[in-house]
Amino acid sequence: MTEDTPIRLLLADDHPVVRAGLRAVLETEPGLLVMAEAATAEDAVIRAAEGDIDVVLMDLQFGKGMGGAEATAQITARPGAPRVLIVTTYDSDADTLPAIEAGATGYLLKDAPPEDLAAAVRTAAAGRTTLAPTVADRLMNRLRAPATNLTRRETQVLSLVADGLSNQGIGARLHLTEGTVKSHLARIYTKLGTDSRTAAVATATDLGLIRR
Repeated sequence: MTEDTPIRLLLADDHPVVRAGLRAVLETEPGLLVMAEAATAEDAVIRAAEGDIDVVLMDLQFGKGMGGAEATAQITARPGAPRVLIVTTYDSDADTLPAIEAGATGYLLKDAPPEDLAAAVRTAAAGRTTLAPTVADRLMNRLRAPATNLTRRETQVLSLVADGLSNQGIGARLHLTEGTVKSHLARIYTKLGTDSRTAAVATATDLGLIRR
């Protein structure tokens, strides 16, 4: 990609108003070209594979069906894949970590200033990483205090606890035995310094480990 070649974009979000807003901001920027939009994660995966997209701006939540992190994983798994820049309202570990693990090049929040959005797109197109300040701070804190870090599975378990599911219900949802769920909870309590489901959920929410 040369300086004279526009950065070709795909906007993936299930809200038409959000897509229109992103398009309005990005089309005023020199060197950026919105090629297509996708209202579902599945459509984004299909469209991104056509070979004429440089950066996908991907939401995380699409209602029913595939989520943004799964779509990101499928998009970035292909040779010569476009970069994926997450643009969402969610900044908890339960959201950021799966997206980054899935191969997202950047992670931005929807309340970012327009100039930050355009800069993040250009940075992603160049293969470099842009992280929203709150996300970057949280990742740094995880590195500084690894003892309180929850694994991805522990985060899933605690998120379902927060949703009100029983151990049996969590096991059914995640295809785990009830005993395995209890083991995960025991490790969560130890890491967070709590002794109950309610306290664990409250502490994890305060630390930004799960979304409520």
